[in-house]
Amino acid sequence: MNTLPAIIVFTAIGGVLSVLAAGIFLLLPAQRRQQVLPHGISFAIGALLTGAFCGLIPHAFEYASPGDIPALSASILIGILGFFTLEKLLIWRHCHPHSDEIQGDNTHDDGHRHGAEHRAVGALIILGDSIHNFVDGVLIAAAFMTDIQLGIVTSLAVAAHEIPQEVGDFAILLHSGYTRGKAFSYKIMTCMTTVLGGVLAYFSLGNLHDLLPYFLTLAASSFIYIAVADLIPSLHQKTALRTSLQQIGFILAGVILILIMQSLAHDFEMEIEPHHSTTQDSQIYRDSV
Repeated sequence: MNTLPAIIVFTAIGGVLSVLAAGIFLLLPAQRRQQVLPHGISFAIGALLTGAFCGLIPHAFEYASPGDIPALSASILIGILGFFTLEKLLIWRHCHPHSDEIQGDNTHDDGHRHGAEHRAVGALIILGDSIHNFVDGVLIAAAFMTDIQLGIVTSLAVAAHEIPQEVGDFAILLHSGYTRGKAFSYKIMTCMTTVLGGVLAYFSLGNLHDLLPYFLTLAASSFIYIAVADLIPSLHQKTALRTSLQQIGFILAGVILILIMQSLAHDFEMEIEPHHSTTQDSQIYRDSV
């Protein structure tokens, strides 16, 4: 099998499989989805924060030299502030054209503003996931350029450990006002950035390798911002003890499941690694899982 066609096929599979598996959530009846959706938001918080702090940021630091750590740390801060600014611009874009129409109607104004905020969160999750998928594509390509079998294993591992986060993303998009069809379409579109990352890595892996830590921290900062600035405040709207305990439970479920999936992917990689050479591309693969 030629390397480039294999990279294209399996980066597409690695992205699409996780979305298709998570898309089962969208098949639930409308009433059931509304019951599950608040729990999905809590789950998404745990999944996003764990993916950022236990996956993306540690891997970014592993790729970088010690002298680059301060710059990478600063890039996380810059990313969070940048996503705050971007969300403000998205909210302003949705609200500003209607300001004359709704002047003097505070109730309508508040409702329109909250709707714009929800849409902005959806846009940010799509952007952040696109960046994350792009990095996954680079990692899959690096594995294929080491060994075809290693590349196949990597693409399947990526699909497996992305499923919990994709479920959370669907919950966020539905919460943001997207229809099931639009949510699914946008998630499939973000999968194509996995292919883009794989193809670009094939032709310029050395250059992308230098930038990879910053892609990782940018994706991490988007996940942190969405979880802390947008999702966690929505949980404070309900203060009943039972509801609060459920929220904490589903946040912990998101944390634990992401950690388990990362651990399984790492163990799977350790079983196959002795059969392959330890090149620089292998090191990239090891860090990815």
